[in-house]
Amino acid sequence: MPNKKLITVIFARFSIVLIAFFILQTQVFAAPLVEQRVTMDDGHKLTLYSRSAENPTAAILLIHGRTWSALPDFDLVTAQEDLSMMNALVKEGMAVYAIDLRGYGKTPRDKSGWNTPEQAAKDTSMVLDYIDSRHKTLKGTTVFGWSNGSLVGMLTAQKYPDKVKNLVLYGFPIDTQMTFEDSLTGQIPHKKPTTAEAAAEDFIVPGTISKEAIDAYVKAALAADPVRADWNRLSQWNQLDAANILVPTLLLQAEHDPLANLDADALFFKKLATQDKQWVILSNADHAALLESARFRLYHAVVSFMQWSEL
Repeated sequence: MPNKKLITVIFARFSIVLIAFFILQTQVFAAPLVEQRVTMDDGHKLTLYSRSAENPTAAILLIHGRTWSALPDFDLVTAQEDLSMMNALVKEGMAVYAIDLRGYGKTPRDKSGWNTPEQAAKDTSMVLDYIDSRHKTLKGTTVFGWSNGSLVGMLTAQKYPDKVKNLVLYGFPIDTQMTFEDSLTGQIPHKKPTTAEAAAEDFIVPGTISKEAIDAYVKAALAADPVRADWNRLSQWNQLDAANILVPTLLLQAEHDPLANLDADALFFKKLATQDKQWVILSNADHAALLESARFRLYHAVVSFMQWSEL
């Protein structure tokens, strides 16, 4: 009589091999990751990554959050799971771009050592020009911002509305009624080392992401961003005003996101000047939903919104 325990072990190992093979095959047939440099008007070179369908029907730019850069956030693939938002959107027929803002990933810091809200918005607008020049038949690019990236995306849409086709705000981290103050003048950049604890802190809903995936994210995040980027002139965020947003906008939140404020966001949504707007809340998800089990609903919400805005 066969040993049941031995059969179970063999089956488990076979399953792991099969999953790993499936992920490998997915990567083999995935659109290649292209790394490029885009020169800003001050000569600074930003790193931009892309994956694209062969004949894309839409273009989207992904903007990372406050601490971690593009590749950990938007292109994470483990031995057993494809958590790449870039890959997922390519499968929907898109040209997908992800930016490293100044001081993040492979983009060097500004010569001052700081990034600022207006500089980030201006850089984003110039990257959008670059993307549009590569996809002239698509008539514009959607901007997706995660957390602090949603602030950058919103400020870009507010200051350069002709360059943003649609705006997606995920994990929007502030109440726009709050006031930001600037740091002390003459302060030097902190250049504080990042930590594994900080890289893992957004994963707070049990059962929505594997330990292996969290470990892979932490490893990728620390490798890409060993030093925390520094921002100043934060009072520039005070100009954010939903009443000045004219482009189609999706406000996307997670049920258990500690940075979300439903009452404030309800007022924000009502105040949006555009009437082409949607508000979606992802149940059983947190600030890092784009890397968790809710990611498929997040992808669906983004794709559906982009298609809806074309109707």
